[in-house]
Amino acid sequence: MSTAGDTVTFRPELAVDRRQWSWYHRHALLLVGVSPILANIIGSVFNILYNKTQTDPLLSAAQQDRFYDCWTVFNVLIYPAAVLAWVLPIWWLRGSHRKLIDGIRPHQDVLQRAQRYVVNLPWWIFSIASAAWLLCVPVFWAALKALPEPLPGEVSLHLTLSFVIAGMIAITHSFFVTELVSQKALYPVFFRRENPAHVPGALPLSITARGVLWALSGGVCPLISLLLLLLVPHDPQDLRWFAVAVVVVATLFNLGTAWMIGKLVATPVAQLRRASARIAEGDLDVRVNLLRADDFGPLIERFNLMVEGLRDREQLQETFGRHVGEEAAQQILAHGGGLSGAEQHITAMFVDVRNFTEHSERHTPEEVVSALNIFFRDAVETIEAHGGMVNKFLGDGFMALFGIGSRAEGHARRAVEAGLELLCCLEDAAEELERAGWPGLAIGIGVNTGPAIVGSIGSPKRLEYTAIGDTVNVAARVEALTKHVGRPLVVTESTHAELPVCVQAEELPPQPVKGKGLPLRVFAVTGSSPAAAEKVADC
Repeated sequence: MSTAGDTVTFRPELAVDRRQWSWYHRHALLLVGVSPILANIIGSVFNILYNKTQTDPLLSAAQQDRFYDCWTVFNVLIYPAAVLAWVLPIWWLRGSHRKLIDGIRPHQDVLQRAQRYVVNLPWWIFSIASAAWLLCVPVFWAALKALPEPLPGEVSLHLTLSFVIAGMIAITHSFFVTELVSQKALYPVFFRRENPAHVPGALPLSITARGVLWALSGGVCPLISLLLLLLVPHDPQDLRWFAVAVVVVATLFNLGTAWMIGKLVATPVAQLRRASARIAEGDLDVRVNLLRADDFGPLIERFNLMVEGLRDREQLQETFGRHVGEEAAQQILAHGGGLSGAEQHITAMFVDVRNFTEHSERHTPEEVVSALNIFFRDAVETIEAHGGMVNKFLGDGFMALFGIGSRAEGHARRAVEAGLELLCCLEDAAEELERAGWPGLAIGIGVNTGPAIVGSIGSPKRLEYTAIGDTVNVAARVEALTKHVGRPLVVTESTHAELPVCVQAEELPPQPVKGKGLPLRVFAVTGSSPAAAEKVADC
């Protein structure tokens, strides 16, 4: 969909029913247009009150008439011109606003210009209001000075202060309220896919400058008024009532400004604080959905990018952990991804499924994999529940390591306890395994304890987090012995030495193993019931 000279593009991701927009989004331009009215009315009331009580008593009748003639000229000519200047950019924004509400994206140049206007609207009202209010000072002074009657010196001072102070109150609050309404009503429409903090040519007000404007309008100007009342002689009765009026106006404006500052500053701070608390609790789906062009814009953007990075890292670690094991993933991420290895005292466990070749010949690959997955599912949960990690799958078996990471104490006992529970798991999953086509699945478990090199080992292009050394080799040999000795769980002398005395283990005849000159002392841990596993855990 396009129009000549102002190409627009229909964007499905922007297309929404107009009724889904809030009323303040649909009428955002009207709300922004009328937003400065109240601030300027209150500024005018303050100015009129000031001149009525402070300037008028110093003027002659002719000077008073000239003063009110000037007011008439401003109300008839200058103020309507200022209103027209304020309305023109808002009127120009109507076309882009209507298209965006309908889900139609204007040409990029037109949209970018509109976005710049939206961000700079507070500065536009600031400029118009400043010109209108500050122009009063030379115009009123020149008009009074043109009369033949002498103009008291105090009149020039009061005229200047009345317009400057009232103007500062009206100008700054017009800026704040326009900024607040624009952020609430216009930003969600004009910045569906862009960040207002990155609009070329935009001039958002910094937090420091906003604080200075607040101090000037709500604090400095009223204080200067009160100070002048004390320095310039007046009727005490008028002084008292005017001082009360100044204090009331200053208080109301300070409260109004504090509320707006709270919306402009405290709101993003509060949302960032709540989002940070949710992240600390582990919720990484949080996002701060605030559109800001000021200092908070880049901060919110980087915060959301940080959360996305944490979420991606969490997803990567979760996926990584499923492939190499949760404990291995944590160790790799903790120590970096380079080549490294250190000697540690660990317990290595090898588990092998009995009669795998024979079973594979009689069943389809799908049936074999289905049965193995049932066993591996329970086996991994059992190993990790006892502080170990399944380091690698070896076709019909796997290698597990204990004593690595946060749970390094008592790894020999936990390995034996896990081995006993593995044997129990086979009994618990017997019916499921039978349905999968592998009734009577049996395993052999070999366990050995000792020093090994643990870490990321391999080439710079292909690393594996594992353990190597004689301890691991012996564990593999002991697992192979389970077939010869006819016992499902066999441990070495070094592992047996670290087990509690209450663990029932039968010493077997010394067994010759490949790579060892002397026969190896081995022990068969007895008992494959849940009670036996609990006994090992309790003792």
